[in-house]
Amino acid sequence: MINKEEIKSWFMSLQDEICASLEALDGEGIFREDLWQRHGGGGGRSRAISGRKIEKGGVNFSAVEGTLPDKIKAKLELENADFFATGVSIVLHPHNPHVPIIHMNVRYFEADGGKYWFGGGIDLTPHYIVEEEAQFFHQSLKDVCDASDKSYYPKFKKWADDYFYIKHRNETRGIGGIFFDRLNSSTSEGKQAYWEFVQRVGEAFIPIYSHFIEINGDKEYTQQQKEWQFHRRSRYVEFNLVWDAGTKFGLETGGRTESILMSMPPLAKWEYNKIVDSKSEEGQTLHQLKKGIDWV
Repeated sequence: MINKEEIKSWFMSLQDEICASLEALDGEGIFREDLWQRHGGGGGRSRAISGRKIEKGGVNFSAVEGTLPDKIKAKLELENADFFATGVSIVLHPHNPHVPIIHMNVRYFEADGGKYWFGGGIDLTPHYIVEEEAQFFHQSLKDVCDASDKSYYPKFKKWADDYFYIKHRNETRGIGGIFFDRLNSSTSEGKQAYWEFVQRVGEAFIPIYSHFIEINGDKEYTQQQKEWQFHRRSRYVEFNLVWDAGTKFGLETGGRTESILMSMPPLAKWEYNKIVDSKSEEGQTLHQLKKGIDWV
């Protein structure tokens, strides 16, 4: 049966491969690395990039262990408080407003006593929603899911729609993607199958994001479009700080603050009561920030 050390090692390799690919895609930026240790056990490698096409990006690896606070232990319905958690988390904020924000997380959690689960997903936050690009993104994720189980895509797509939802704005963060959590099995074969699915998700990241960089990375844009990007980034911030469970878990378990908040964009704006023309590109994007759109 796959064990936590093998999972940890693969996640480290995934971080290396994605960082090398992103440097090649950007053509200018180089990742800087911070090694850190968590008080209580474990640590990680935080890597940040700022280049020609990626304005701010982070690719983080962590493997932490220790004792869960009683509040988190109760929330996770665990009998034992000792835990191990490892994974890779990515957020990229591009310079060009025609290139979307992308987020990926793949992770593994194990509690003392043998309870474990896998979680993660990929979601996309375009500043401007283009139907053909949304279709490409969702078809790519459907292909990844179908390779493991044809029931995954519709189930995990709905999960993403429900999860990446800004309740106080009554809008989705973007066009969703797939999201899954607490995948576990009582058999070694089942655990191996879930692990292979998580690996497929991780390996899909670069082929998907390369597409958006290649078709939109050098596209011209106006100052108005840049201002709209700042506005949409503000919604991204609101979701991460108010609703995101990963952010809360990291902060409440004593994680490294700089690594946890690397998802924040370099610049964002909160214009009071911003109104846009419903027939404009911006207005059409707002109209599509809702759950349940069938992109494929």
